[in-house]
Amino acid sequence: MQLQKLLSHTRRAIDTYGMIDEGDKIAVGISGGKDSLTLLYALAHLRRFYPKKFEIIAITIDLGIPGFDTEAIAKLCEELDVPYHVEKTEIYDIIFNHRKESNPCSLCAKMRKGALNEKIKEFGCNKFAYAHHKDDIIETFFMSLIFEGRIHTFSPVTYLDRSDLTMIRPLMYCAEGEVAAFERRMNLPVVKAKCPADGYTKREYAKQHIRALEVENPGCKEKIFAAIERANLPGWPIPTPHNR
Repeated sequence: MQLQKLLSHTRRAIDTYGMIDEGDKIAVGISGGKDSLTLLYALAHLRRFYPKKFEIIAITIDLGIPGFDTEAIAKLCEELDVPYHVEKTEIYDIIFNHRKESNPCSLCAKMRKGALNEKIKEFGCNKFAYAHHKDDIIETFFMSLIFEGRIHTFSPVTYLDRSDLTMIRPLMYCAEGEVAAFERRMNLPVVKAKCPADGYTKREYAKQHIRALEVENPGCKEKIFAAIERANLPGWPIPTPHNR
């Protein structure tokens, strides 16, 4: 995927769902993966010409996993003229060495989110951009149906009362394959930290079944996503020609 197409997808999402307002200060969480780096690249370039002026700041929550190096990310942020902050934590040590959690993912996510929200507010941001793409939204929809018995998925914009923060998902119109292609094309500095809990997850289960459906019924993913947009789910105002 070329930069022009990435910016087109990103602007479509922002315009359709009113994700950015004049004067916003938006935090971008950088995990080191392809999704968050692509989102950073998109917003850094979009702010140069978007009619509503906004600022961005990149934040990485360092869990303390051995071998995780953010030097290349810092260099990219410098090239993009984006302030970058790395918040070092002992989350990895607490979960795996002290508490020895047998199911660590939920606690890790909670602690990481708490640390991130604290930094977001400290830097005076009013919004936070998640790097969830189209495939994430479809997979979450399937996971909710299969494992929770409810019709639900990520919404484009979510306001959090407790933290007074608005979450936005500007990559929602980008397919995972497009994000991967952009990462390869731009040679983004992906940093992989091997988590001991990595393995077969419910999301991977959903991903594999959706992939099989797409092979048997080409184009079905796009139809599923279109159905989600039209379903009037909580947090999903139905797009119209006026706000597209």
